[in-house]
Amino acid sequence: MTLLKGISYNFRGLKLGIKTPSLLALGMLRFGVILILSLLAIGLVIAKYQQVANLIWTHPESAWILWLWHVFSWVLALLLAAVSTLVAFLVAQLLFSIVIMDYMSRITERKVSGIEVAPPAMPWFSYFLYLLKQEIPRAVIPIVISMGILIVGWLTPLSPIVTIVSPILAATFLAWDNTDLVPARRLEPIGSRFRFLRKNLKFHVGFGLVFLIPGLNILLLSFAPVGATMFYVEQIDSGRDKPAPPAGNTAAKAHPVA
Repeated sequence: MTLLKGISYNFRGLKLGIKTPSLLALGMLRFGVILILSLLAIGLVIAKYQQVANLIWTHPESAWILWLWHVFSWVLALLLAAVSTLVAFLVAQLLFSIVIMDYMSRITERKVSGIEVAPPAMPWFSYFLYLLKQEIPRAVIPIVISMGILIVGWLTPLSPIVTIVSPILAATFLAWDNTDLVPARRLEPIGSRFRFLRKNLKFHVGFGLVFLIPGLNILLLSFAPVGATMFYVEQIDSGRDKPAPPAGNTAAKAHPVA
């Protein structure tokens, strides 16, 4: 899978999401939650960034280097805003979005494949805990690792390279967070799902690259489950026999597309 195909599926998912009323409502709900939490986080950074800058570099008295301190403080503000936005996204993801993403993925799979998709047969709260358990390895841990690599990069001579690679790595894992919705719902083990990421790495890099565009990334992330599910059904399921649903799951009843 090429980088361009990954970018293409992201925008195809956005197009289908906007055209489908149920997906549009869920996507805009997710967009609103992420946007509100991100704006709150950025507002907090803007209000406190000078105090943080002073902790690292005390406000200079000399007018000759005062301009350099202002440049430093604004660069620090931008970095803190990026980190706070990422944290806000993770909070929104864990508290609100995992159920929304699953609904969006199931609606998309039904529309693309013509098959009704139901969650595993378990109580709602148990299913929520199951979704939360899936979210930790595929989203939270990879992003924490990426941020750790970025911080280490600041302290080494390789910092220019690491600073570029780390956001791309984080965006790739965000792409996997969406393409993993279908196999996770089918209760596939985490090992096989991670091998799927490695096998389709170029696609995931392409799918995630657009998440690095400020502003547009919040909108695309809101509808990313649609494009990711389209990719999985059209490219992965079409190349193999669709696996039988787990015992007790009624996920494979034939259902005409609305």
